[in-house]
Amino acid sequence: MRPGARLSRVAVRVVALGWRRDLPGASALTRRVALAALAQAQAKGSGATDGATGGGELCLVLGDDALARQLNRDFRGQDRPTNVLSFPAGEPTSGQDAVLGDVVLARETVAAEAVAQGKSLADHVSHLVVHGVLHLLGFDHKREAAARRMEQLERRILAGLGVADPYRSRRRLAAKARRRLAAKARR
Repeated sequence: MRPGARLSRVAVRVVALGWRRDLPGASALTRRVALAALAQAQAKGSGATDGATGGGELCLVLGDDALARQLNRDFRGQDRPTNVLSFPAGEPTSGQDAVLGDVVLARETVAAEAVAQGKSLADHVSHLVVHGVLHLLGFDHKREAAARRMEQLERRILAGLGVADPYRSRRRLAAKARRRLAAKARR
């Protein structure tokens, strides 16, 4: 990505038709969330590992578990579906528009996680789009400090969209599970 490049287009491809049934307006939602994530990351300075500022074209793919499993197997060596995958684009050659990359969501996995976590599908999708876009910008969560930076930015972006802190509910569920285990151990 060229330094200072700005996003000119967000394309959304719905390849799993179940998205239209499960989340009407998914295309508009994911486009709006991606633009918000890019704007917020650019406004605050990315803090990303590679210094990318975002820009060019971004493609959001609303797929299914079969697609996610194939991509995860082919590109990450993990033969299972996953909720979101990010594929950063390489540097554009002379005369080409900048391309940020692709973010792929797996409908069945995302929907099951939303139910398990007690979240609306729209809120969970929003979180995963933000997460995927930040990966395209060079953020990662391999080290604790980098993960904290990424989560803080995710929270800030999602709050601006009216979406509750996705990590708070996970911590609450973990605390509840710990309390259940402690109570069981006391019996």
